[in-house]
Amino acid sequence: MLAGIFRSIASGFKHTRLKPHPLLQHCTTLHRQSLHTNRTMKLDKPEFKNLFTPELNRLSEVFAKYDYELRIAGGAVRDILMGIQPQDLDFATTATPQEMKFMFEKEGVRMLNTKGEEHGTITARINNKENFEVTTLRVDVVTDGRHAEVEFTTDWKIDAERRDLTINSMFLGLDGTLYDYFDGWTDLKNRRVAFVGDATRRIQEDYLRILRYFRFYGRIAEMPNQHEESTLEAIRENAGGLGGISGERIWMELKKIVVGNHAAPLMRCMYSLGLPKYIGFPVEGNLDEFDQVYTRARQLQPRPMTMVAALLEEPGQIDDIIARLKISIEERKTGLLVMQLRREGEQQTAQPLKHYQDLILKTPGSEQKQMLERVCEVLKYNGDTAVLSELQSWTIPRFPVTGKHLLEKGVVFGLEVGWLKDRLVALWIDSECSLTFEELIGRVDNLRKEVPKEIQEKAAKKKTRFAKKMKTDK
Repeated sequence: MLAGIFRSIASGFKHTRLKPHPLLQHCTTLHRQSLHTNRTMKLDKPEFKNLFTPELNRLSEVFAKYDYELRIAGGAVRDILMGIQPQDLDFATTATPQEMKFMFEKEGVRMLNTKGEEHGTITARINNKENFEVTTLRVDVVTDGRHAEVEFTTDWKIDAERRDLTINSMFLGLDGTLYDYFDGWTDLKNRRVAFVGDATRRIQEDYLRILRYFRFYGRIAEMPNQHEESTLEAIRENAGGLGGISGERIWMELKKIVVGNHAAPLMRCMYSLGLPKYIGFPVEGNLDEFDQVYTRARQLQPRPMTMVAALLEEPGQIDDIIARLKISIEERKTGLLVMQLRREGEQQTAQPLKHYQDLILKTPGSEQKQMLERVCEVLKYNGDTAVLSELQSWTIPRFPVTGKHLLEKGVVFGLEVGWLKDRLVALWIDSECSLTFEELIGRVDNLRKEVPKEIQEKAAKKKTRFAKKMKTDK
């Protein structure tokens, strides 16, 4: 045995940290667990068993061979306990990045994106089929409310302590053992959302945790407005820290909050704590409208921007949101259309479905699908489920005439092409899309006589310039 120990010590000098012999490691681990670990249960859930692909088994074998612990961390543990099959797996280990690189290279395991090494993360690709992100246990040394400088540790409790919420601080051994240092399983069973340890300290480590608290409250809590006063006070006192968080990170959280459970009471709570001015929302948001839209649309899976539009009174307020949150062009278009059309339901025509279909058909062909989706958001906002159902089952008919067809008819200048195509589309819509290609193209010559004079003059000038250029080129 002693010879084995000395061989192990000698080989350890190849790594950044010495590794004791497995027997000594086992004794040390048991001692540490007796001090810091609540082994609450061994899982035997199908969601856990389903994780074990040949690739995960191979990863587990590699870590076991080199005597490093490997556990599932964070959100995947929470999901398994809730009976949800995890979509993403994060792993934690006692091995440092250098130690992981050493053993992966020895075992012929491919590594991807080693840029995460600075923060302790190595991505291993097993059998050229499945990727696994494995992160060394860490302790935050310096934090600025956005980022942290870390040091590596082998203490699982210290790593758990740096996590945001108790329900996210648990680990799951690959033998099914749950490691719960801060009563996360008890909180999860009670649907309680609480910070690990001191709420103020956790928030000041990363102010985005304020929004993560509300997101997970919507996901976990069964009842609205059951927040602990000390938690709300910590959020209120540190709300200003959100002003230093990037818009992209804030929007990633807000998108999930506004369409999640308890969205309306959560939004009122966030407003009462003074959060809007730091996250790009209007300080005087229309909370009553948000309540009503949430009630009407919550079961219809609205887009996040559909819900945000409820807070806004003027289209110009979307520009303020863009400036702070960096929302996408499509999100902006959705918000603007919802605000433009949301009151139409109060003065609706006798044929509401046709009204929206015509709006979509008048949109350039390349954008018609997106316009259909935006119009559906308007109907969700208004809770118009009947028209929504009809529109979602409707297939957009294809307008038979293209710009190329008009060019073949001798219409070569853009303004004239655009005008003629708009008139043909209008005729086609009036016929309830029944006019054929031949019928439409047969009307082009007569329609050209109706082209407005200013367009004809511009087309004539362009034609003259084009003819002169052709003559010069010859």
